[in-house]
Amino acid sequence: MSLLDLDHLLRYWTATQWQANVLMLLHLLGAMILGLVLGYERAYHGRAAGMRTYALVCMASAAVIILLAYPQQWFGGLQAGGVLPPSADPTRVIQGVVTGIGFLCAGVIMKEGMNISGLTTAASLWAASSIGILVGMGFYFAAIMLTLLCASLMMWGAKLENTLPSHPAIAVMLRGEPGRLFRQDELAAFADHLGFRFAPGSLSIESSSGREEWRFVCTARRNFRSETLTRFANRVMEIPGVSEYRVTHARN
Repeated sequence: MSLLDLDHLLRYWTATQWQANVLMLLHLLGAMILGLVLGYERAYHGRAAGMRTYALVCMASAAVIILLAYPQQWFGGLQAGGVLPPSADPTRVIQGVVTGIGFLCAGVIMKEGMNISGLTTAASLWAASSIGILVGMGFYFAAIMLTLLCASLMMWGAKLENTLPSHPAIAVMLRGEPGRLFRQDELAAFADHLGFRFAPGSLSIESSSGREEWRFVCTARRNFRSETLTRFANRVMEIPGVSEYRVTHARN
């Protein structure tokens, strides 16, 4: 039997294949919704791994594991026809691919101070490997839908996160004038006045040449959206004795 004849190629779009693909799509949608719900809790508290990251990982994991439920539809039904040798085990290859991609994903995650970036990119790379596995196993419709779902999450997931209530965090660095000694209650009161909560557990203090440098994290009491940084930065010089400062988003 030629693997390129029309009858064989059409087996990838038979009623049985469609049924398996649609059922897989329902699993993917359910995994995406649950991932969004779980990720919202992290996004609400200003963490780095938010709704998009959780949804992508949850969906990709479901895509890989649901393959095991339809061995008779692998490769357009070749498994059922006995064309594959008995020693061939696609699950071992899938395990190797997923593990290898995991190491690749770790390389795109960057940490700078209190800011972590690249988590969504890493999750999307892992999801891309799942899409490739689905295509390789012959579940074309499920692979197409997973691609569309992942692309939608990456394009519009951030907008959804921004519209929902949350407590974004900012990282603050203050450097005082020579001899200026800051007090924690003083900085906490200043942050509270601007609508932020001072996080004592994030505090670090350094002193060099008689100048103190304080680093700490504040979480907003509500989502100020584009004004989260400027709300604090525009007023920070009102603190007596501040000579330099830096305010950045803190996603930890």
